Amino acid sequence: MSGLGGCIGLIVVGAILTFASDWEMRSVDLDLVGLIMMAAGAIGLAVYSSVLKRRRAAGAIPVVEEHRRDDL
Repeated sequence: MSGLGGCIGLIVVGAILTFASDWEMRSVDLDLVGLIMMAAGAIGLAVYSSVLKRRRAAGAIPVVEEHRRDDL
């Protein structure tokens, strides 16, 4: 999963599988697969937002500059 777009994509695809498809497979329950995908997307959104909140609370990351002396 790659960031916010991946989480939203999981939720969308899971919702389509659960609510908008009428496919039937013998060994796979597509409604359950869709629910699992939506849950994974929701968990991903929660984790992503908590990480983003920590980054904003910490402020900007300081830039460390190194100066090399060539006269050694």
